[in-house]
Amino acid sequence: MGQRFGTAQCPTLPTQMCQGLIWGTLPHILRPLGAAFKLSAFIWSFELLWIQRVLTVLDNLPLDLHCNCGLILESGLLLFLVGVTRLVLLLVFGSCRAVLLATESPFTSTMKLILIFSALFGAALCLETFVGHQVLRIKTRNEEQLKKLRFLETLDHLELDFWLNPSTPALPVDVRIPAHSLQAVKIFLESHGIEYSILIEDLQVILDREKQDIVAGQQMERSSSTFNYGTYHSLASIYQELDNLASEYGNIVSKIQIGESYEKRPLYVLKFSTGRGNHPAIWLDAGIHSREWVTQASAMWIAKKIASDYGNDPSITSLLNNLDIFLLPVANPDGYEFTHTTNRMWRKTRSKNSGSLCIGVDPNRNWDAGFGGPGASSNPCSDSYRGPRANSEVEVKSVVDFIKNHGNIQAFLTLHSYSQLLMYPYGYKCTPPADNTELNTIGKAAANSIQSLYGTTYTVGSICSTIYQASGGSIDWSYDYGIKYSFAFELRDTGRYGFLLPAAQIIPTAEETWLGLKTIMEYVRDNPY
Repeated sequence: MGQRFGTAQCPTLPTQMCQGLIWGTLPHILRPLGAAFKLSAFIWSFELLWIQRVLTVLDNLPLDLHCNCGLILESGLLLFLVGVTRLVLLLVFGSCRAVLLATESPFTSTMKLILIFSALFGAALCLETFVGHQVLRIKTRNEEQLKKLRFLETLDHLELDFWLNPSTPALPVDVRIPAHSLQAVKIFLESHGIEYSILIEDLQVILDREKQDIVAGQQMERSSSTFNYGTYHSLASIYQELDNLASEYGNIVSKIQIGESYEKRPLYVLKFSTGRGNHPAIWLDAGIHSREWVTQASAMWIAKKIASDYGNDPSITSLLNNLDIFLLPVANPDGYEFTHTTNRMWRKTRSKNSGSLCIGVDPNRNWDAGFGGPGASSNPCSDSYRGPRANSEVEVKSVVDFIKNHGNIQAFLTLHSYSQLLMYPYGYKCTPPADNTELNTIGKAAANSIQSLYGTTYTVGSICSTIYQASGGSIDWSYDYGIKYSFAFELRDTGRYGFLLPAAQIIPTAEETWLGLKTIMEYVRDNPY
């Protein structure tokens, strides 16, 4: 996928790459002109597709390569002064690789220089931007149109990011489309008579608003010296709050490390226990897909709720007097960190893949449950890449080992987003589980509890019957391992914001989710097996 150049000794920045090198500041310069000149027109006019191809490779370079923004700037200024017919755009990771840029006309050459040097400022942030990216909701009428969408999914050069995958004509498909692919995709859809609507006009606008909310939340925290459960937090901030909870509620809360991630970040679990006897336990995790920020945020609110209400709320008190709860609020810490520092839309782990420059594995396709079957990709560059083998991801194996070593986990609950679904096994096959009737009854009771607070409706069913076949999922493994009460929640919303749920909805989402979880936990307490 790429050619290796000679290496040099370069000072490095501790990030994967200067993601914003091309798109960092450029979009903000172009934005005021947007009314007159569409971003897509700039992309096509100045023939920047080659840059996108370069970035496709560079985005997935291993973490031991780094970008040297200082060298980029220094060399870029030198070439600018020389003003010759070729410009060397230095995209430097420890290998200090270079890409040659040819000029075609004085105007085009000048514009390319502006694009590159404006983007250098974005490089300092090492944060990928998504200006001009749209999220479309696509509705198919029949299997033939669905096949067309699946074909579209195979076209890697379009760099499509399917938020809701093609499954059946009855279900919508949500897809993020980069600016450079919008025209081609819309023409494709229209030419085949496939209906679509725009859910998000410009993804970067939503991301900018999200950043503003985070800054506002941080200011509120500084003024009050307390953790703001109504905003999104960095991994470091979440881990600090875990310490605070364990310290403040030490009579029932303890923090334990069950392993570490590929990049050596700890996997911290909060244990809620009265310490009386050898209680059966409930497992709850969040954030296995790193970009689903409302899940990690909800898990933190739920942790505080359980800790602070024990002894005051009869329901929580009864639960902890009979059960232990283990909560893993960030199941994919490397991916979560990456969403904050580099690419907000990152879903997978950050492990290296042998024989590929593409990084990461989908941790919810990596469990030993129908591993490698339908709904999991064998392509390391895919967002649903299953990995080389079951449990290859240390984040997955750490949870498996913990549950096996514990020996008395009665329920396995996992939080995802989005779509407002409450699902039980199976995903890797469409055969109903042995406990289908009971699981469906529990799921509907939990959905009713969720709806009782704000009217949020959830669809209940098995994974295969509710969405599509998806092999290697966590609740399929837990159920096959013998944990009968295995459920996956897909939290808010149904697509208006998708993975970018506004911070104002964190607490309402957490509150209603807790009611659903509590209903399941109470059933587990009253119906041991």
